[in-house]
Amino acid sequence: MSPTTMAILISSLATGTIITASSHHWLMAWVGLEMNTLAIIPMISKQHHPRATEAATKYFLTQAAASATILFSSTTNAWQTGTWDIINMTNPTANMLLTVALAMKLGLAPMHFWLPEVLQGSTIKTALIITTWQKLAPMALIFMTSNTLPTTALLTMAMISTLLGGWAGLNQTQTRKIMAYSSIAHLGWMAAITTIMPNILTLNLMLYLLMTTSMFYMLILLNSKNIKDMATSPTTSPTTTTLAMLTLLSLGGLPPLTGFMPKWLIIEELTTQNFTTTATILALSALLSLFFYLRLSYSSTITLSPNTTTTKHKWRFKPTINTTLLTMTLPTSLLMLPITPMIC
Repeated sequence: MSPTTMAILISSLATGTIITASSHHWLMAWVGLEMNTLAIIPMISKQHHPRATEAATKYFLTQAAASATILFSSTTNAWQTGTWDIINMTNPTANMLLTVALAMKLGLAPMHFWLPEVLQGSTIKTALIITTWQKLAPMALIFMTSNTLPTTALLTMAMISTLLGGWAGLNQTQTRKIMAYSSIAHLGWMAAITTIMPNILTLNLMLYLLMTTSMFYMLILLNSKNIKDMATSPTTSPTTTTLAMLTLLSLGGLPPLTGFMPKWLIIEELTTQNFTTTATILALSALLSLFFYLRLSYSSTITLSPNTTTTKHKWRFKPTINTTLLTMTLPTSLLMLPITPMIC
């Protein structure tokens, strides 16, 4: 793909997200979502491989259906209330349709089936965009409508997402699929706190974006597509492998790393609001996710490390990617727990 085409696609991607996040009218929000979808499709299918074509088709059909449902729910609300404002969603049927559509956009269970397959059919760089930037526009709509969305439906989807994200991730060997189920589990935590404390939702989203970006960037640097590649990654870069292990543990939510902060705050708030059962299920489901994070950590840092000799399993290519982004995201994804009182 030529640099000009890639620049147009990335700018369209950014513009679509900005239009959706800054709009007050449902029609403009829908236009931004459609721009977002149409810009990412060529990026998914640029490999000219049947798996890439299949992933692009699945992504297009899912996102088009979700966008149409959003348009239908906003039309239903406008029919009943006479307004197209995003913050004035007062019709219960329209709110339920909107919740389902946004869950499909994000990949929340039980509308999650497309996410692991699309990520597996994409390159690691495209998978990074899908799991980070593509979450911003639907999350902006969720934040704007958080006062009217049905709490019971969101809590139910949150529990299903965290449990399924943990269970399904246990059996995976491909790093992209593991990150997909990690994304589903993290989105479940965000959905649980949406209507109760939107500020914690924003904090959780920002930390999720930082940790996921750091992890994907290290997968790109180490050229690791499965657990076997992670096992031989110390021969490529021991320092990066060690940082990858810490980032995985941060994603799992282990103190004293940053990933513990959102889980701690969400469980505290759910307990305060008497959602004790939900908080317990979320806490237990975090153990499932932690298992496959620990398995990746074990494979990457303990199986063959320390090992500085040459290996036949993996070519020792020099990293050709700028590590500036990594130096910016790593400290925030690992060392922010002590400043939790300042943030909250």
